[in-house]
Amino acid sequence: MIQIPADDRGFTLGHGLFETLLADAGGLHGWAAHLARLQRGCSVLGMPPPEETACQAAVAAAMRDAESPSGRFAIRLSWSAGSGGRGLDPPESMEPRLVVTAAPIGPSPPSLQLATVSIRRNERSPTSRLKTLAYLDNVLARREARGLDADEALMLNIRGEVSCVAAGNLVWVRGGVLFTPALSCGVLDGIMRAKVLARAVEVGLTVEETATTRDMLRDVEGLAVTNSLIGVCPVDRLDGEPLSLSPELAALKL
Repeated sequence: MIQIPADDRGFTLGHGLFETLLADAGGLHGWAAHLARLQRGCSVLGMPPPEETACQAAVAAAMRDAESPSGRFAIRLSWSAGSGGRGLDPPESMEPRLVVTAAPIGPSPPSLQLATVSIRRNERSPTSRLKTLAYLDNVLARREARGLDADEALMLNIRGEVSCVAAGNLVWVRGGVLFTPALSCGVLDGIMRAKVLARAVEVGLTVEETATTRDMLRDVEGLAVTNSLIGVCPVDRLDGEPLSLSPELAALKL
């Protein structure tokens, strides 16, 4: 059993970062990219980054006792700022704490239903582009979406622009162009998002990172959610309205 001290800043303040990646028969997917993003996040939060060898050892230990009927696992690396005194100021000598878990997951869903929720993404916050341990906005957004009989939440930002879903990025096709919300919209620089944008260029699609309103999604030719566990998952319904899968999105399956 993993034990976290009561004075751990990740527990008391959400001071820390995490990464979630897929492990299956093909190994750890996107390991280098996930570790690089974790290191970038550490520089923003003023935390020393974890050592790769320590992360590898912790992943191996978590995998040894893990079992999954599908052979697929969600590997989560949590990097907390570690123990600290009362209050907001971190200790002068920070000693972060690494926790790694391996959870069995099933196959990716064939499609998703989205609902636009009231919880907004704060594009002005530096943490909006980080996977911090403070993820309550995403938790509340997902809960609201479930209450609307949807699988996932479509989140707008404070300016009212399309941002992301509770656990992933968005891409859509219109007029032969692949669109995705720009990072300035308060979205995470998703690992799968980057892969999809690169793949789109390979198959001859024009790629545009944009800032747009929810109304602009009404006439899309295809919409999909991307993250490291489900890959590229088409959206078949948005706020109750059916959507079709474009051939262009089908070609981006990774």
